[in-house]
Order: sequence, then structure tokens, then C-alpha cells
Amino acid sequence: MKQEPVSRGPGIPSLQGEEDVNDASVTAVSATGGSASPRFRLGFLTHVQGPGDLTATYDHAQELFVVADELGFDVGWVAQHHVSLGGGGLPSPWTFLAYAAARTRRIRLATAITILPLEDPVRLAEDVSVVDTLSGGRVEIGVGSGGSELEYAAFGRDVGRRRELTSEGLAVLRKALANEEVGAPGFTIQPPARDFTDRIWQGVFSGPGAEYAAASGSNLLLNRAAYGYDEPTDTVQRPWADAYLAAWNQPRRPRIGLSRFIFPAADRRTALAQIGPHVLAAAQRFSEHGAFPKGIDTDEALRRFHSFYGHPDEIIAQLRQEQVLPVATDLIAQFNPAVVDHDVAIRALELIATEVAPALGWQPASSAASALAGV
Repeated sequence: MKQEPVSRGPGIPSLQGEEDVNDASVTAVSATGGSASPRFRLGFLTHVQGPGDLTATYDHAQELFVVADELGFDVGWVAQHHVSLGGGGLPSPWTFLAYAAARTRRIRLATAITILPLEDPVRLAEDVSVVDTLSGGRVEIGVGSGGSELEYAAFGRDVGRRRELTSEGLAVLRKALANEEVGAPGFTIQPPARDFTDRIWQGVFSGPGAEYAAASGSNLLLNRAAYGYDEPTDTVQRPWADAYLAAWNQPRRPRIGLSRFIFPAADRRTALAQIGPHVLAAAQRFSEHGAFPKGIDTDEALRRFHSFYGHPDEIIAQLRQEQVLPVATDLIAQFNPAVVDHDVAIRALELIATEVAPALGWQPASSAASALAGV
């Protein structure tokens, strides 16, 4: 499906606890010269994976938050998995983010996603509010249904009701984070939550799901890949984003978080050597469940995961052709399904923050603030 040309996406509203540089009025000069464009937020997502000792894997993931904070990334995201990914996985994201809050200064802390049907929404709201209080209001929460039959069985939930359970849980979570009574008359969560009106995200995998997210006032999270489709991921997801924007009826600006596999390196050959085997192995696992076709090779696996890899200049050129990016307010880079060495991951974050994202119009928060002040 061919997309018609589109105007650039909406700006980003200020969030409680953020600097004014995240407001839609702040612009960043385009690398192509000429007109300016609204500043988007830059995030990174880790699935907390690594070879060998899990203590080292968790320590390295924490260090990525520290490095990203220093590089000016706006948001650090973690994914929740109760079943091991083969080299780690994070079942308790809010414990992890509480520790990250103590080690960082300004980066926002978020989940993409918390598997809502496997959580008690009142207890979840308490955890979220505690971490938000400890971090000075830096928390955002992305929720979704997940889909692992084993995880649902382990928690005594019916995977066939995952969408219904997600909707029910989200309604309770919203009430709890709005400091309304939940669970019993007179009960509200402690500590009282700050304003979460524009800090709740929903991960979706369809146009109707995007419309539902808009109707509930959630920000939209789009995954790195669209499973079960032969068309490119951005061709599949762009109509979902358009449906979300068309259905949006809130007084604040809508927000779309775009998760993408972005791995810069010295050159394409080096990048492929570092990520190729992992991506192929992941694609073969997805093939077993019908998300990808059988007999997939590395090139097709990279295409199915909508991968951006190689020299930063190559990635910049590829991202300028990305169909959903023009309407995204948040670009979320991840290396998963690749599991790269820690020093390689740090270098990739550096290249994203210093070369790739600035070429697309992003500035670190401190730089944007200086630009606004005329410094």
C-alpha cells in the first residue's frame, strides 16, 4: 500500500517534571537546512538481555540508563518478560526503574510494556507512584496485553481474554493514578500520584487497537515490527497511526511512540556481523509460532524486523524514508533482538545520540534549552 505525502507530526506537550524544552513550541533545525521542525523525544529500549551472568546483564542494563542520561536521551524504556528470553529478561520493571531513578538525573523512566493482565492494577499503580515520587516525576507507563501462553498460565490468567483483561485493568489503573477510590470505599493509593493524564501509553497491533487507545486518551506505542504481515512494517503501521490521530479527541496533543531496531556501527558489514546471527535466530523462533514464514534467511529476518543498521549516514537515509516517523513524537531505539556486547551497545547509543538523531532534527534536552534561551 502506497502512502500519500503527509505533513510532519504534532509537537510534544510539556510533562510534569520535564523542562519546557519538550513543549511543541521548541523547534530543532533540520539537518537538511531551511525550515525547523518540532523537537521529538529520543528514547532507547532495553529488554535486559546479555550473555552469561545475569548479575552482569542487569548491571549493564542499568549502566545504559546512566550513559543515555549523560548523552541527553529523553526517555529510557524497559520491556517486561516473565519467561526468560535466553540471556535475561526483566520480570519486575518497576524495581529496576526505581534503582535507575537513583542513578540518573533527568532521563524519564518508562515501560514498553508492562503486561497489564498479569498485574493487580491497584498494586501496579502503587509501584508506579512510588517510583514517580522517588524520581521527581520522571515516570511514564506503557501497558499492553502480552501474549505468552506460558506467562498467562503461570499467573492463572486466561490468554484468550487478554484484550478484555487489559481494558479492565487499564480502567482501574487510570482511576488509581487519578487518586480516585479503587478496590474499596475510601481507599486511594499511597503515595498520592501526580498528574498522569499524558503519561499512560498503550501498545497496539491493529487499526482498531489504535482507535481504542485514542478513545481512552492513551498515548500510542508502535512495536519495532508488524508480525504476520508480508508488507514492510511502516507500510502496515502508518494506517494505524493515522487511525489513532483521526480518532483523537482530547484537548492535549496526541503522542505516538515509534519503536525501531536501530544499530549504527562503523559500516554495514561490521553491523551485520554483530547483529545478524541474533536476528536470524529470533526470526526462526518467531517462525515457529507463525509470526514469520518458515525457512527465513538473514536478509529476510532483518527486513521483517524493519531493521536500520550500518553506518550512521546509511541509517539516517533509511529513517528519512520511514513512513511512520513523520507523525511520531517519540523515536525509541532498541537493539533487540540482537544481544550485543556491552561496550558495543554503549557505542551504538553514542552514535544514535550524536549522529543519527541530530540529523533527523533532535537535540539533547540541554542543547534545546540553550537554543530556546538564545545561548
